[in-house]
Amino acid sequence: MLIELKNIFKWVNSGGNRFFLLKDINLKIEQGAFISVMGPSGSGKSTLLNILGMLDTFDEGDYYFNGQPVHQLKEKYRSRLYKEHIGFVFQAYHLIDELTVYENIETPLLYKKVSSPERKALVSDMLDRFNIVGKKDLFPAQLSGGQQQLVGVARALISKPKLLLADEPTGNLNSKQGAEIMELFKRLNQEDGVTVVQVTHSEKNAAYGSQILELLDGRIISK
Repeated sequence: MLIELKNIFKWVNSGGNRFFLLKDINLKIEQGAFISVMGPSGSGKSTLLNILGMLDTFDEGDYYFNGQPVHQLKEKYRSRLYKEHIGFVFQAYHLIDELTVYENIETPLLYKKVSSPERKALVSDMLDRFNIVGKKDLFPAQLSGGQQQLVGVARALISKPKLLLADEPTGNLNSKQGAEIMELFKRLNQEDGVTVVQVTHSEKNAAYGSQILELLDGRIISK
């Protein structure tokens, strides 16, 4: 079991009232699963994804990642676990404007203290795999939306994560670019065994998953 969430609650307090963002979430995710998370705006989709990705904390409950009790780990160890095993693809790309395509893709390897020759080989492999060798010295602003998203995916994958989390990964793309990204996720899942959890509003994109989770008002309403 890659992930197990037990009785997860997250809330915010405002004006003496407690507003629940997530309520009593119980979820098991096997290694190699491809899960699509759907639900209306404000249903807790991105909050759930951020908790899975250890970018956000929760108020109650237990989270086990690869057998490790995330809820008991100090920030330093959580951060290490996240950097080693999780790749994140955002709708807004989150590329670093001042860095070239090459440098953006290389960034996660710097955190992992990978040697310079190995970094070079891994980045070259990614540039090749995504057909963006010719773009390596360009900056994000010089790329189309589809190319920026490809760079974002390459960066998320370079450290060979067990888990790929994607938040509306095709939201800013045209339908052809979106389909290319989804086909890429499908291949990564089927050929490389990467576990994928994506948040999407698109029925078409959700259908790429082997399981659809629906959220409503912070609760899972179907599995």
